[in-house]
Amino acid sequence: MRARPYLIRVEQEVLYDLQMRLERTRSPRVASGAQDGWEFGSSPAFMAELVRYWRTSYDWREQEAKLNALPQFKADIDGANLHFVHVKGRGPGPMPLLLLHGWPDSFYRFHKVIGPFSDPASAGRDANDSFDVVVPSLPGFPLTGPVARTTEHQPTRQSAQSVWRLMTEVLGYERFAVAGGDGGSALAQILAIDHPEAVVGIHLTDLGWHVGNADPSTLSRAEKHHLEASKKSFMADGAYAMVQVTRPRSLASGLNDSPAGLASWIVDRFHSWSDSHGNIENSFSKDELLTNIMLYWVTQTIGSSMFNYYADGRSPSLTTADHVDRPVALALFPKDAGGVPLRSFAERTLNVQRWTEMPRGSHFAALEEPELYGRDVTEFFHSLKSDSNVIGRSVDVHPAL
Repeated sequence: MRARPYLIRVEQEVLYDLQMRLERTRSPRVASGAQDGWEFGSSPAFMAELVRYWRTSYDWREQEAKLNALPQFKADIDGANLHFVHVKGRGPGPMPLLLLHGWPDSFYRFHKVIGPFSDPASAGRDANDSFDVVVPSLPGFPLTGPVARTTEHQPTRQSAQSVWRLMTEVLGYERFAVAGGDGGSALAQILAIDHPEAVVGIHLTDLGWHVGNADPSTLSRAEKHHLEASKKSFMADGAYAMVQVTRPRSLASGLNDSPAGLASWIVDRFHSWSDSHGNIENSFSKDELLTNIMLYWVTQTIGSSMFNYYADGRSPSLTTADHVDRPVALALFPKDAGGVPLRSFAERTLNVQRWTEMPRGSHFAALEEPELYGRDVTEFFHSLKSDSNVIGRSVDVHPAL
């Protein structure tokens, strides 16, 4: 397996086709008085403005050039044409850091923190805290795309194996740090369980679904109350997951055909999982929202990105019987889905060494609150850096650029 340089190049015909579809968008008919609200899903008023901006003002070529400023590569691993960003750290003995995204975002989740992580001195931080940053596009997601599955069960575990091979066999790191959220949280935990010799520690922004399956007879009164509150929150805002767990293909047909429909489905999650005080643009600009959506649109990967929901719903990759023994940090943002969990829940399955409850922010922390997120990741892994075995070697794939 060898890494080869990669640049994002979307054919102009794809952009022409998108423009025509946007011009022919049929907005939904809504009841009088409900035009501006998010109560029933994405706000029709905001979506109309977003589609108008997409059609008349958004510049994909500008965003494409910004993405291509990052050193990107692809490698054939376990049936995946795995896309990844690899930025060498500028500083003494940079620590290898693997960053793992979730759904419905992409490697773009981390674009604001790659620079400060790899070159902290340029951001006014200590150069001793530099990282070699690796950000893969997970199997099934934009720029990696659908994969040949060795099994229909536990694709998350297969994805974890692929990114472990990327770090150790392609890039040559013997030990590395891992940080992730959403699906990236589950991947980080699996990596620490399956390959503890390679994982220095993991930094998470959530616990994952499996904690909710704890044996009720083992729960304290506070834990039962918290779990019931979480279930009520999910029932009010979890329809997306139930559809993707049960009928992802039916949904994907519509989203893959309509850019406005795709945007509405993804934007609804970004609005619901943000600390935006009702105005999504307090957390994410239109360009940021659309660049993430464009990655799904031009690669036609919304269907494959949802497959993990279906598969994990039938054969979970993590259970409450699993335990992470490597050091774990949790940075918990108050407006994330379900709110801040109880520490006792986390300690059932994780070796919690750092617990940070953030003053603001939500699910897409690295994109919404990059300063808070980046500082917490850096401080945690700096505390582990005294282990001289942390610093790994790396095959230099950059001269081929």
